Amino acid sequence: MKTLVCTEPGRFDYATGNQPELKKGQAIIKIKRIGICGTDLHAYEGTQPYFNYPRILGHELAGELIAFDNAPGFEIGERVTFIPYFNCGECIACRRGQPNCCTKMQVCGVHVDGGMVEYLSVPSSSLLHGEGLSFDELALVEPLAIGAHGVRRAAVEKDEFVLVIGAGPIGLGTMEFARIAGAHVIALDINQQRLDFCKEKLGVAYTVNASASDVTEQLKQITNGDMPTVVIDATGSLKAINNAFQYMAHGARYVLIGLQKGDISFSHPEFHKREGTLMSSRNATRQDFEHVIANMKKGEVKPTTYITHRVGFEKVKEEFESWLNPANGVIKAMVEIPD
Repeated sequence: MKTLVCTEPGRFDYATGNQPELKKGQAIIKIKRIGICGTDLHAYEGTQPYFNYPRILGHELAGELIAFDNAPGFEIGERVTFIPYFNCGECIACRRGQPNCCTKMQVCGVHVDGGMVEYLSVPSSSLLHGEGLSFDELALVEPLAIGAHGVRRAAVEKDEFVLVIGAGPIGLGTMEFARIAGAHVIALDINQQRLDFCKEKLGVAYTVNASASDVTEQLKQITNGDMPTVVIDATGSLKAINNAFQYMAHGARYVLIGLQKGDISFSHPEFHKREGTLMSSRNATRQDFEHVIANMKKGEVKPTTYITHRVGFEKVKEEFESWLNPANGVIKAMVEIPD
């Protein structure tokens, strides 16, 4: 079995290993698609928290189910994806229905080896039916679920103005599910090409370039002087996260989907007088994954629009670094593993 290992920051190496054997409570997936996400890019750069090397990356995955133990309702040969956050089921978070922030969380491709392999063993309890979706679509369920969870954390209401900072794949998914919740979505990014994508491909009515000198004034004009009642960061940029506190309306909620290593800094008086709410959004739950799949089936979300680059598994090592360059216009790179 061929694998691709990130041996240290800035380096990949192909290796061979044994195909996993079926174990109790596990399922084996023949991987067909691997979506490349910010976590993978940050791991390659050496800026990803919670990370050790060497590591096999990859958690946006889809494939064919070839073996399983204790997976009622599933069939050999069906298309599947899975929830790549392996939780303990016993900690305070798991007992309270928040397995996405389990105290012993093992995220596939982060804490444990992931899906840049030909065959992957996962807990049977993590499996999700393909529901007639393509491998490309199934590989993009996970990043969309991240955005859907952030929107649910914010309890977005109809006709609210929701500012989404960062127009990468996670931000795009967040915008989509804020729209589905009935919000007026505002996209903020420093990359004009991505802002144009939001407007042209996703129908986002309001876009603001974060490099402009009058961002606050533009937001006031869009929101009729009120400012956004929901602000969601999907950048993981410390500068962007700290700057965004000033964009909150009085009574607003600020949700951090993006993750970075430093300390957040903001004016307590300014935050306090707004009676602001600050919360993080980690991973996603089965409810979010099912919400995403249902909306994909209805055509409310068309994630294959995000795929700008496509490469075979054997070319990932030589192509990967180019995906870090904004000039290459990467929104979502998709890796294919042929039969």
